[in-house]
Amino acid sequence: MNPEYAAYCQTDRDFYDAPHRDRGGVAAEESFYAAARTPAPEGWETSRRGDWLSLTPSGLTLPQQGWKIHIAAALDNAESILRRVLDHCLPRRIPLKFIPGPGLLLLRNAKYADRAGSGKFITVYPHSEEMFPELCAELTALLDGEHGPYILSDLRCGDGPVHVRYGAFAARYCPGPDGRLVPAIADPTGTLVPDPRGPSLSIPDWVTPPEILRPHLEARQAVGMDGMPYEIQGALHFSNGGGVYRARDTRTGRTVVLKEARPHAGLAADGADAVARLERERTALEKLAGLDCVPAVLDGFELGGHHFLVLEHVPGTTLNTVFARRFPLSSASPDAERLAEHAAWAAGTHARVERAVSAVHERGVVISDLHMSNVMVSEDESRITLLDFEAAFPAEENRRQVVANPAFVAPRDHRGTDIDRYALACLRLALLLPLTTLLAIDRGVAARLAREIARVFPVTEEELRPAVTEILREPVYEDAGPAPARTGARGVDRPAAAPSAAAPEPPEPGEWPLSRDSMARAITASLTPEREDRCFPGDIAQFASPAGGQSFAHGAAGVLYALHRTGAPPCPEAVEWLLDKVKEPASGTPVGFYDGLAGIAWTLDRLGHHEQAAETARLVARQPLEGLTPDLHGGHAGIALALDDLAGSATGAEATALRRAADRCTALAARALVSGPPSARTGLLHGATGLALLFVRRYERTGDPALLDLAATALRRDLARCKAGQDGALMVVDGKRLMPYLGGGSAGLAAVLDDYLAHRRDDAFEAARRQIEPGLRSAFYVQPGIFRGVAGLILHLVRTPLGDPGERRRAIDRHTGLLGRQATPYAGELAFPGEQLMRRSMDLATGTAGCLLALGSVHRPDRAALPFLSPRESPQTRPQPGAAHQ
Repeated sequence: MNPEYAAYCQTDRDFYDAPHRDRGGVAAEESFYAAARTPAPEGWETSRRGDWLSLTPSGLTLPQQGWKIHIAAALDNAESILRRVLDHCLPRRIPLKFIPGPGLLLLRNAKYADRAGSGKFITVYPHSEEMFPELCAELTALLDGEHGPYILSDLRCGDGPVHVRYGAFAARYCPGPDGRLVPAIADPTGTLVPDPRGPSLSIPDWVTPPEILRPHLEARQAVGMDGMPYEIQGALHFSNGGGVYRARDTRTGRTVVLKEARPHAGLAADGADAVARLERERTALEKLAGLDCVPAVLDGFELGGHHFLVLEHVPGTTLNTVFARRFPLSSASPDAERLAEHAAWAAGTHARVERAVSAVHERGVVISDLHMSNVMVSEDESRITLLDFEAAFPAEENRRQVVANPAFVAPRDHRGTDIDRYALACLRLALLLPLTTLLAIDRGVAARLAREIARVFPVTEEELRPAVTEILREPVYEDAGPAPARTGARGVDRPAAAPSAAAPEPPEPGEWPLSRDSMARAITASLTPEREDRCFPGDIAQFASPAGGQSFAHGAAGVLYALHRTGAPPCPEAVEWLLDKVKEPASGTPVGFYDGLAGIAWTLDRLGHHEQAAETARLVARQPLEGLTPDLHGGHAGIALALDDLAGSATGAEATALRRAADRCTALAARALVSGPPSARTGLLHGATGLALLFVRRYERTGDPALLDLAATALRRDLARCKAGQDGALMVVDGKRLMPYLGGGSAGLAAVLDDYLAHRRDDAFEAARRQIEPGLRSAFYVQPGIFRGVAGLILHLVRTPLGDPGERRRAIDRHTGLLGRQATPYAGELAFPGEQLMRRSMDLATGTAGCLLALGSVHRPDRAALPFLSPRESPQTRPQPGAAHQ
């Protein structure tokens, strides 16, 4: 679960959107601080970027990097701090930026907010290194005695809210350790290196801190864990509110759990910080003392301003891990016995959790954050222990929920014990089909999930009816009033998604072309050409760059491509929107294929807008491409493929220029593969597999066997990062997970292996390809998306020549049926949720356009395919001696 998505659920109940916008997609300025609504003084320029509002003196040129000052604030003193800092900085013409409203500040400091950025309320940029010491001292004195969260990435000056860090002022980027572009600073040689922005202070080796910071550095170094009678043995979990640690009591040798709470950080929707929530947990657990289903409170203490609660260490495994290990639909064809065994286990486990919750309710406590990760299962599965009571409250207070897991979050009109009953109902379904996150979009999905469960498992709909009824129930309370904004999915406000009204069901995904036309109507219904940042709603990545809403992966280009290649009706408004935006690309626009201008140019050419495509391609070719990553998504491989393709339809000097740029990118990709540091990422989009695709395609054009040698090197590199799962299927290792998907998993690797083996025999590659295939035919995958879900597996299975055609067709049909279970209709039409399943998406990489393209490949395999992964039935082969195909 990626907690970053939670903040983008605040604005719109249907789609992810930037948290600083209201439902209409405009800035929600009426809720801003008064200072943020006040026009800028004469001689100052105002700009908005994401959550930040910037004020800059006209004509001022700042250094590109240096010591910057961050000022923290709590909800109760933020407006006062902002007013005083502005009064100090504006007369001195000192530029700054700030979070303009309390709602955005709460999100920045919420429990699952980014730990590196948490606490940053105001950023002040000194004019020079000489100015920094004086300005830092002035602001420290000005705000002495004020409170705010500790900014983990910075050095705190004294005990107040002023923090400092050496880093970038200007927006410059370089590849990070995992190959992604990250903010950069220049080292003494002028080379761009990553600007460290993690949740700990990191001062570059070549930077000498000013003398004014010496006492603050010494104070920081003096803070340690000395004096507490516990030895930390490892971290179990981190959030913005603090850590959870396994520790040993040095007095007794007993293993315990330490829960840490940072003051003014880790906020819940009601404004309670981590310290307040830790006290809630202590109060609840002390009230529940003696119950076998909760951990015992052993101790509590404060150290360095942080609060700690010491709890009994409960051995076992969390329920979400137990479930993942035994879920039978992880294989392609689980037998009846295994399905029956799992259904019985699910019923028994749910009953044990239900009994534990009832015992808690009998003591007058509401858990208010019940989900699989907060349930510990003993080794023999006889004991259930409920964990994490930070959101708990006395039942008689009948409160609303303030923080929850997105797959179990109750509608915001639920109160008291009804919150836990709702979570129990979700758990009953999730233990059999883990798709209850879809209820955040439409609770009516519950009945459909129950039908699907009854179809697959030996469980009747009647047995599941109590859970469905509870999910659909609308509770009424005597003192009911308007439900206030509150945090739902991982700390973010989410309007209750009432059951969908009775309406004609959209077609099933397999009912082509009815499904195509319905998806096209859903996409068109979501169109917002009046917005500057996006034309179609998609993933949160739309807001990460100036071209996010235009790009092939997450923006208009990819959506228009999917409509075009599947024969769906065109969308002229969106085409005009894209043409208008690409004429004058914003500063900072990426040039890659999936994230920027190369992909937009390539798409416009396919749509028949050759002049604008050529102009954009020329712009890409003129860029200093050396500093990019080598990958397919945003780097050399994708740009080379696009420019090489576009050069084929150009003539004269233009064709030559595009071809030369493509050659340059190919050479850079080859150099990165052979002599550069290995990418930390794997797969088609960001790993060596994307480079292999480039080399195979270039080989098909040039016939140079050295390119196939490079492709083989790239494929071996990614294959080395795979391992077999429980059923023996080969998958990409991604942290603790094994990934079968198209974008960063084994399906993308298999697709390029197919293309390579069309030209050159390799027994090891053939064996790997066959070992990958079983993992692409399982009965269940959580997400529908083309790069991290089942849609991409459909694309691959349509395309691959491997295996029995009948078996492939059955797998494609099964995956198509699964898309039907994942669908979340929009405007009465067929549509799909995006990444994390918490909101719908229309983009190609995560949402409806990608599902449209995948389903189109089943019915129009000659046209509907991803760029540069054309149908394998007609490869452009250049066989060599010993090749597999003569």
